[in-house]
Amino acid sequence: MARAIELAERGMNTTAPNPRVGCVLARDGDIIAEGWHEQAGGPHAEVMALAALEDPQAARGAIAYVTLEPCSHHGRTPPCADALVAAGVAEVVIAATDPNPSVNGAGVERLRAAGIACRTGLLGEQAEALNPGFILRMREGRPFVRVKLAQSLDGRIALGNGASQWITGPEARADVQAWRARASAILTGIGTVAMDDPSLNVRLEGHEGQPLRVIVDSRWRTPAAARTLALPGEVLVAGCADEPVPDLLAVSPATLLPLPAAPGTAAGTAPVRVDLHALMAALAARECNEVHVEAGGQLCGALLAAGLVDELMVYIAPCLLGSDGLPSFVLAPLEDMAARPGFDWIDRQMFGDDLRIRLRPQYRDS
Repeated sequence: MARAIELAERGMNTTAPNPRVGCVLARDGDIIAEGWHEQAGGPHAEVMALAALEDPQAARGAIAYVTLEPCSHHGRTPPCADALVAAGVAEVVIAATDPNPSVNGAGVERLRAAGIACRTGLLGEQAEALNPGFILRMREGRPFVRVKLAQSLDGRIALGNGASQWITGPEARADVQAWRARASAILTGIGTVAMDDPSLNVRLEGHEGQPLRVIVDSRWRTPAAARTLALPGEVLVAGCADEPVPDLLAVSPATLLPLPAAPGTAAGTAPVRVDLHALMAALAARECNEVHVEAGGQLCGALLAAGLVDELMVYIAPCLLGSDGLPSFVLAPLEDMAARPGFDWIDRQMFGDDLRIRLRPQYRDS
């Protein structure tokens, strides 16, 4: 199963909106074939492993180790459970059950009905960690949100005048590109667009396609000349339905997404008026699994306050930007230490001179 998980990781940037899945076929403790899901619309991991056999009859009586429950329905491809039944495997060991309502135990039932032994849960936590977005989208109807920040030792993401290039070094920025590449969408706010005019694209050699780029722009202020609008790939501008849309933006290449305003906000007020829960539901409807956020303190603070941050990834540079620098999060004032947001460590790693820390908000544990 550990090998199957390694194989699944090879599809990290290419399987969305499908999950990343690996499969190993074994007999008498020896691997006889292996495969992984390479891209959406292509064969699933089980079919890839079966196709890798020199002799198709070799699957009869073998054990299949699969990181996610074999599908039991016709989607973009035929059911993998049926392929395993037809191949004659004797047993299927499954790391994690598939939360997709179209599967969710039905794959195991189909295999067992055909007389195939099934076991579940082997390295299940590691297998689920491969697909946090897919699993959350199926269970809660929203994507997994990872907020990335580059900041100084004093917690500032830019100087007081807005200058922020570059706080971190080239090694850290290269790592960010890898995280962008695995995301279904890259999200920012209108403040970042106005101040930095970012590209928001993936710039990795050999990487094909681009994630959806999303701008949270409550009052439809995205300039038609914004750099990101001229680049390949779709740009979605999410604004409030009760705010007027300028003519230039209406005819820009962007796709406009009118959304409800957050409760208690009136037109023309509040930096982030868009109902962020409605935005995440809309992105889930577009089959977005992981959303990578690179934004300023207003949007990051609003996401955190809304309980929509699943992971915080912070690159800390060994420098200071001063007390007038822009903060990582803009939050409502706290009057009680017990009310301060808490985080649990995921990992820590150095990239050049910069420290990357990954944390999980403690409200995700409740």
